[in-house]
Amino acid sequence: MFDKLFQAQQKAEEIKKRLDTISVSGEAEGGLIRVVATANKEIKEITIDPVFLANADKEELEELLVVALNKAITQAESISQAEMQAASKDMLGGLGGLFNQ
Repeated sequence: MFDKLFQAQQKAEEIKKRLDTISVSGEAEGGLIRVVATANKEIKEITIDPVFLANADKEELEELLVVALNKAITQAESISQAEMQAASKDMLGGLGGLFNQ
């Protein structure tokens, strides 16, 4: 039983490492603002078009940053959930043998 728990912990660490290598992005205003993050929801990069930045007011910039950040986080969450669901199915399949003994 402890072996199964240890394997589950190892699998969770593997998933976390894999999510760190997956990039997601969110854009606003047709790509004038772009946010890149990992699937672990760590923001890696924010790019703002210089011409847009020169002409945008503070409120508009803030609103569009929120839109781009939320899109990136939503993508990251979706990937993270898919990875966890796949791992859960694998783990539950392995635990089924534990209870059938």
